[in-house]
Amino acid sequence: MSGDPEQDYFADGMVEEIITELSRFKGLFVIARNSSFTYKGKPVDIKQVGRELGVLYVLEGSVRKSGQRVRITGQLIEAATGAHLWADKFEGELQDAFDLQDKVTMSVVGAIAPRLVYAEVERVKRTPPDKWDAYDLYLRGISLYGERNEEANAQALILFRKAIDLKPEFATAYTRAAACLAMKPTYGGLALTEEERTEAIRFNDRALALEPTDAFVLAWASLIFAFTIGDMERGSDYVDQALAINPNLSNAWTARAWITLCTGEAGELEQGLEAFNRAIRLNPFDDRTVFIALRGKCFTLWALFRYPDALEQTKKLIARAPNDLYAWFIRWAIEADPTIKLRHPQLRISDLRKLFVEPIRNLPRRALLEEVIERLGLPE
Repeated sequence: MSGDPEQDYFADGMVEEIITELSRFKGLFVIARNSSFTYKGKPVDIKQVGRELGVLYVLEGSVRKSGQRVRITGQLIEAATGAHLWADKFEGELQDAFDLQDKVTMSVVGAIAPRLVYAEVERVKRTPPDKWDAYDLYLRGISLYGERNEEANAQALILFRKAIDLKPEFATAYTRAAACLAMKPTYGGLALTEEERTEAIRFNDRALALEPTDAFVLAWASLIFAFTIGDMERGSDYVDQALAINPNLSNAWTARAWITLCTGEAGELEQGLEAFNRAIRLNPFDDRTVFIALRGKCFTLWALFRYPDALEQTKKLIARAPNDLYAWFIRWAIEADPTIKLRHPQLRISDLRKLFVEPIRNLPRRALLEEVIERLGLPE
């Protein structure tokens, strides 16, 4: 928009980067450069673009140069309605063109990928349930899964199973079903039954067989191996694969952080904390990502003996989920707040050990957690 043809290279490079990184998300159908560039520099009708390219959403933006300062704007639009789903702007120095491109690309991709999922969820809600296909069931399951409570999680699992029944090759539906089972103990504290554990592993194995190079599938596989099966080394290998395929996937950074929390020494915990923060930066509008990262930050800060900071994170968690087991456990660990027993009267020492102690490889940290759990005075 500056009118300077010499700056075209910067805008073109920006588009190339964003297309490349969005294409790493296998769940997104992204139009290639040659087709999208035919609209460059022209006044366009978004609805017409949607029809001509056969897409539901359009990302458009501009680059404006003033001296050595560059302002980049972007907005995501629903093609059929023209509704704006997301907009942001970024500024920086042209001398640092490549750094600026990286920063903008990471921010745009991190914001858009979850926005598109939520837009699709809202679209499904406008469709009568009797007309839902496997993908619609899957999206409705994602919506319920994001409510972060035991009842909604159980309902989401039912929908993912139905999606699998309708479409047995639906890899991410298997992954989501496995995730529902893996997350179940984190809501009420009760450990998985052997039948549930076996089913989670079966779902995970099937997803990997169907999509062995999908970063989302690999990221969740890392968590299933690490926390459901107890194989931290294999879990770490899978998350490394996920990040190599898609370094902008917030789920993968969250998985990396949790595994680091369980396996790392004091110096590595700081790296885990940065990985949690990176997941939030990549996906700041996704409540689920932020929630899981906040849980991890609570524990990491506690493990680093940064108690005031850990307590501050528990406040953020409780504001999002008043009964959150992780938040109240950390509050008990730091200041003996007995609310955890009031909020979760069904808790048993054996279940808390499986959830909080068994994954930890650091022996002094394990011993401290054992002591914290014993002080609760719960039945075995």
